[in-house]
Amino acid sequence: MNELNRQVAAPSVLSNRWFQLIIGLLCMALVANLQYAWTLFVTPMNSRHHWGVASIQFAFSIFILTETWLVPIEGWLVDKFGPRPVVAAGAVCAGLAWVMNSYATTLPELYISSVIAGVGAGCVYGTCVGNALKLFPDRRGLAAGLTAAGFGAGAAVTVIPIANMITRSGYEQTFLFFGIVQGICIFVLALLLKKPQPGTIVAKKRKFAVTKIDYTPGQMIKTPVFWVIYAAFVAVAAGGLMATAQIGPIAKDWGLARIPMNLFGVTLPLLTATVSIDNICNGFTRPLCGLVSDKIGRENTMFLIFVGEGLALLGMMQYGTNPYAFMTFAALIFLFWGEIFSIFPAICADTFGSRYAAANAGTLYTAKGTASLIVPIASLLSASGGWSAVFVAAAVITIAAGIASKFVIAPMRARWIAQTDEPAALNATATPAASAAGASRLTHWPEQTGE
Repeated sequence: MNELNRQVAAPSVLSNRWFQLIIGLLCMALVANLQYAWTLFVTPMNSRHHWGVASIQFAFSIFILTETWLVPIEGWLVDKFGPRPVVAAGAVCAGLAWVMNSYATTLPELYISSVIAGVGAGCVYGTCVGNALKLFPDRRGLAAGLTAAGFGAGAAVTVIPIANMITRSGYEQTFLFFGIVQGICIFVLALLLKKPQPGTIVAKKRKFAVTKIDYTPGQMIKTPVFWVIYAAFVAVAAGGLMATAQIGPIAKDWGLARIPMNLFGVTLPLLTATVSIDNICNGFTRPLCGLVSDKIGRENTMFLIFVGEGLALLGMMQYGTNPYAFMTFAALIFLFWGEIFSIFPAICADTFGSRYAAANAGTLYTAKGTASLIVPIASLLSASGGWSAVFVAAAVITIAAGIASKFVIAPMRARWIAQTDEPAALNATATPAASAAGASRLTHWPEQTGE
């Protein structure tokens, strides 16, 4: 009888949505090194092959664009086949890419491995965020925030071992070892993922607009409200990237980079201490702001955070030449900026439903890639108007996005959901696929009722 009880209890633990969220978070943490640990390999690779830093960093640009722009396709695969095969494929790609890096002797080989790495990272990222949105229709902001935070946590844990191994054994051996270990670990975790089953739950009553219909990506991109949300994502992502990507050069130009600062009893150069604090803020803000948005609404949170981001940028411009002010405003910039990776997936699922959340959120996530194409403007602005021009431009578009969130997106989204959720409007405008999707509006997972 005890053995039978254990057999019955085991599946319930595996199916628990919090357990599934933790599995997704671990997968994100393991794949994060493809992005965040890359910088550790650049100098050793250049010393060995003399390819030039710019040529090596081009591989990173290929990785980012591949990881970003293929997420909609990977999300569609998740919605169709479930998370397990997509994350498993991502594990193979992630491991294979770093193994290829360990043997690469030419730049084309490095670029090919970057494409494979981008596919792997996108498979894991898009799946885990999309799954979190499906698992927690009642706490989308928190779930997406925790999952996105895992993408930075993995690098925080492994960056020192990777750096030490590069010094001790060389970058090739480090690529090989961590590529195999990370690939195997993600693959094993992928086997524990389960596809959410259609059903109904007792969802908490919301004070803000949440759709009752599930829209496919094709239907979503035909709606004006999607493109307004997309434009806001691009604006905030570009504004933040324009400033955050230049923190190092700004600190050097202002003569602050090497000033010794005491951080928790350890003396570090100001730039090193600032980057460490910024990364903590960047990770912490994702679940925090996601949770806040679950309580007070997405657009209200976006208004407060985006305007706060703009004011922090202006504060850095005005007072940043002071070492302590520089560290403070840099931390605030990252704190207000990192939450876009939790709030935008959440508002996407609120607006277009849970069933196709992975593909829909992946489509919206391409805004990050679009924003990255705008970032080089910062270099042009700094050349003509100094760093003040960069901060003013970033602050203006970020504050504008915050105001638009409150006074344009909020009423537009509420009005659109109210109109399309009415049966008459649905029958008149939606396709049969959307009507069928509306029948399975929410996802049932154990322990989702009575919370």
